[in-house]
Amino acid sequence: MARYTGSVCRLCRREGAKLFLKGDRCYGEKCGFTRRPVPPGQHGKGRRKSSEYGLQLREKQKVRRAYGIMEKQFHHYFDQATRARGTTTGEALLQILEQRLDNVVYRMSIGVSRPQSRQIVLHKHITVNGNCVNIPSYQVKEGDVIAVREKSTSIELFKAVRDGENPNLAKWLTFDIKKLEGTIIAKPDREDIDLTIEEHLVVEYYSKL
Repeated sequence: MARYTGSVCRLCRREGAKLFLKGDRCYGEKCGFTRRPVPPGQHGKGRRKSSEYGLQLREKQKVRRAYGIMEKQFHHYFDQATRARGTTTGEALLQILEQRLDNVVYRMSIGVSRPQSRQIVLHKHITVNGNCVNIPSYQVKEGDVIAVREKSTSIELFKAVRDGENPNLAKWLTFDIKKLEGTIIAKPDREDIDLTIEEHLVVEYYSKL
């Protein structure tokens, strides 16, 4: 399985925006993007203004990297979004990304970041409707019940979740912090996306391919 293993602060600097890939550390003074809000590399400060294509590319990369998805899979999601009915392609794409299991685990504050939530899913700590699911890209649907596996509830990570709050909880989810169990009650709305995303630029980028 291909995945990025480099510095995540470097990704934020390259995209010119916080992607919140390190949880609470993204809000502190030691955040790499806060300390050096310029593109990485020796010529980062002197880079010229991007072209229209460059802006579209950067927006696509920002969305893809925020959700931790490789290019081939992201393109597949876009193709899927173009076939969606009742909404624009851009919003359909964001809905698909939000309904990934690893993102739902993050939205329920079981994981402090999307990368950590992905690891939680991969390590078989999460169940969907009572069945263990270890596929981060699994698409949840309305009515699904997401919970921490009973065998895993004694782990310190999940004990800390019980003692914490739900800062990332969106209105399309419910979550019982004591039971470590939540439910998908609706499809995500555009306003639930906490990242500054101009999805029309992503659509424009792929329309040129």
